[in-house]
Amino acid sequence: MKYLFATLGLLLAVAVATGVVCYRMSCDPELHAVIKTGDAMEWLRTDFHLDRQQFAAIRQLHDSYAGTCGEHCRRIQEAARVKQALLAGGASDAELQAANQRLQELRLVCETAIARHVHQVATLMSPQDGQRYLALVLPKIADFDHQAAPDLHLNPTP
Repeated sequence: MKYLFATLGLLLAVAVATGVVCYRMSCDPELHAVIKTGDAMEWLRTDFHLDRQQFAAIRQLHDSYAGTCGEHCRRIQEAARVKQALLAGGASDAELQAANQRLQELRLVCETAIARHVHQVATLMSPQDGQRYLALVLPKIADFDHQAAPDLHLNPTP
């Protein structure tokens, strides 16, 4: 019993030191530096091991899709405002149902287009990185709030 606390303290210190060493040895310093900048395109280039040609093609694909994505969000926001106005104005159930249906249709169009875009981006990566990219990004599409086109900022401002 005399050495119990000293032994537990020593074991805890060794465990913490081991964890820190393992973390440091397994992290990619370049990736961590890019994440600190908040530049999502650079994060994409670094984390998914893109060469110059892949990166240029993905950047062009992203830039060409940005307007479409922004338009989808604008339409969804307008449909949401119409629905809110109907709710505030005491609209009939049929009007509310139609507004909700319109909103759901617009969200489906947007989310389908984003998924198609994400799959196009993945095809420009190596097969392994493309699968990892899809596994990371596709689940987030359903949670997208459609308040603005996704800007991919890694460090969002409050």
